[in-house]
Amino acid sequence: MEAFWQTHRTSLIAVAVAVVALMSTLIVVPETQQAVIIRTGEPVATVNQFKPDQPFGRTNAGIWWRIPFVDRVERIDKRVLSVDMEPQTVLSTDQLRLNVDAYARYRIIDPIKMVQTAGNLATVESQLGQVLSSVVRQELGRRSFTALLAAERGTTMANIRTKLDVQARKYGAQVIDVRIKRADLPDGTPLESAFRRMQSARQQEAATLRAQGSKNGQIIRAEAEAQAAKIYAQAYGKDPEFYDFYRAMQSYDTTFAADSKSSSTIILSPDNEYLKQFRGNN
Repeated sequence: MEAFWQTHRTSLIAVAVAVVALMSTLIVVPETQQAVIIRTGEPVATVNQFKPDQPFGRTNAGIWWRIPFVDRVERIDKRVLSVDMEPQTVLSTDQLRLNVDAYARYRIIDPIKMVQTAGNLATVESQLGQVLSSVVRQELGRRSFTALLAAERGTTMANIRTKLDVQARKYGAQVIDVRIKRADLPDGTPLESAFRRMQSARQQEAATLRAQGSKNGQIIRAEAEAQAAKIYAQAYGKDPEFYDFYRAMQSYDTTFAADSKSSSTIILSPDNEYLKQFRGNN
């Protein structure tokens, strides 16, 4: 064995060097990654870069080459990534302190810009986390707690996503979605105080609606009475005698109708003008 080594030592060393050089030349990029080849500190090429609507399995993933000891490869996840915001307290417009926790979903769409501006994925995640916290605090601070429970919450989240995406583009990233994990009131006295405020607000709203309903009812009754008076006037103009008879019958019904709660006695002379419809207009 020693004799073989002494005889072929040079050849074996040359083969080993060639294998190492070959292994250093080739890189393997899987489907889930994209890579940036950096030469002397500058990005010169991308491998398997993300493209919208590109079907899985038909990408440029596979074996690629580089210049050994000259090129450096920065691997970047091609999948949708997530960044969590540090939980924080936000003061709403109705002076309620909310414990807020949120997260954003994003992906790297321009790996060269990412390398040039951030250097690596960890820096991008850190920057987006800080921006997310700032944007969430600004947007939620412009709205009331009840607005976050209603349909307006969708508009709020859309605004947060848009503003975060503007900043993410500076790092070659695209924000896909932003969600609030939690937006709760603190336990204890603040929560009870908030519930009392909400109850008082609902009671005031109910009182306003009842007052408006009463006002509308009075308007409707007044219009109906005016319409009835108009109809009565028209009827009187067409047949005054029948109108007098009809009104007298209504008055008799109101005056003489049996009422179990009333024991009043009415005494009238047969010649009283009020009873003329009983006697006839002779």
